[in-house]
Amino acid sequence: LDDGFPARRLFSQGYSYTYDDVIFLPHYIDFPVDAVSLSTNLSRRIALSTPCVSSPMDTVTESSMAAAMASLGAIGIVHYNTPVTKQADFVRIAKSHRIPFTHDIIFKSQLDSILSESEFGSAPCIFVTKTGKEDSEVIGTVRRSDWESLCDKELRISSYMSRRYVSLPASYSFEDVAGYLAEEDIKFVSLKKGSKIVNLVTREDAENIRGFPKLGLPSLGSDGKFLVGAAIGTRESDKERLKHLVKAGVNVVVLDSSQGNSIYQIEMIKHVKHTYPDLDVIGGNVVTAYQAENLIRAGVDGLRVGMGSGSICTTQEVCAVGRGQATAVCKVSEVAARDGIPVIADGGISNSGHIVKALTLGASTVMMGSFLAGSNEAPGTYEFNKDGRRVKKYRGMGSLEAMVAGSDARYLGEKAKLKIAQGVVGSVADKGSVLKYVPYTMQAVKQGFQDLGASSLQSAHDLLRSGALRLEVRTGAAQVEGGIHGLVSYEKKAF
Repeated sequence: LDDGFPARRLFSQGYSYTYDDVIFLPHYIDFPVDAVSLSTNLSRRIALSTPCVSSPMDTVTESSMAAAMASLGAIGIVHYNTPVTKQADFVRIAKSHRIPFTHDIIFKSQLDSILSESEFGSAPCIFVTKTGKEDSEVIGTVRRSDWESLCDKELRISSYMSRRYVSLPASYSFEDVAGYLAEEDIKFVSLKKGSKIVNLVTREDAENIRGFPKLGLPSLGSDGKFLVGAAIGTRESDKERLKHLVKAGVNVVVLDSSQGNSIYQIEMIKHVKHTYPDLDVIGGNVVTAYQAENLIRAGVDGLRVGMGSGSICTTQEVCAVGRGQATAVCKVSEVAARDGIPVIADGGISNSGHIVKALTLGASTVMMGSFLAGSNEAPGTYEFNKDGRRVKKYRGMGSLEAMVAGSDARYLGEKAKLKIAQGVVGSVADKGSVLKYVPYTMQAVKQGFQDLGASSLQSAHDLLRSGALRLEVRTGAAQVEGGIHGLVSYEKKAF
């Protein structure tokens, strides 16, 4: 029965479609939802059990997010809007963990004072070392609760610090650390790699981890450590940055550019493949078959697809260049599949249905920014907006604020006399921990795949390209009908 349209025909009509513009028609189900496998490839040589990637944005992915994503079978790409030594530390710290919670590790000397609670970051204590530096001997701690009880906050740390602190090797498993916390009846314990403190775990962390749903196998490299990616640019100085990241143990690099089809990126791809042949490199961003072909010929191991589709991105508005994300993913994936190049659908993800569409249209993974930005693991601190909602700051890497910090290289604008923004600064609602949020989202994605009659990403791609899976374009009224409508009030909870 000829019903709906095959993807090739639908996306060849001269329209630029977003995820909301199209809808899949249901197929035939002959398997339970738990039989759906979402295992996939990020790049030629890197496999994941969960098809999610956290975006290399400075309000999304640092060490905490990277460790959490790897623990879920996904991967985080650490941003490069920071000095190279700090980015390498983010990678090193994330890879040193076996537990997916990370806290800010703050060091001070006993001659310092703590004037604000914000100096503790997310941690329950500050470590006191002889010099106030992380590479100096630890001589004690200041608990947040002890500092809060002080009448005089300007006192030197030496007058109220505790000279007792407990540490365990960072190689300990979660069960070992949780067991120790319970046995010794203590609130937190620091984790050391050699003589360096790399993390701490609280009793609350342990209780939360036990309560989170289990998703699948973690993303581990051949060394048994978490898989962690990092972004770099295409400047000459990025070759030195790359050297530091490789030394830190990075597993994959992403060339971070809003328009990846450039001589600068092609030359950097060739440099990476020549200098580090065992390191996978992901190129982009691209939205056309022509762009993809150029980067594939240069030697990329993966492609990142999307231009102007992010919630904080204004590239299409400012530059009149880009493409609807559904069309971009479908067109680029068709070309990339011929050479066995996995595709990352980057941008436009607001719900689990968008993930189903991106993966079915040919992507191997989805990259998420705003979807993860409000989580506990994202950088930054929570605030309350004027409506009383708990939010976190989220900014586009093309915003003037991010450009001033160095991200203008991503838009080939670091030498431009005038800075033109291609993004905005905003905020996103608190989403809790990705350790809970992502597993529930992936369960919804599995249900979508079941309705499509696809038990895996590969079977979904095969159904799409054979024409067995059909789509239609939705009118505005159909989009309204497909969402919540006609109610005086409602409460929307996904899980």
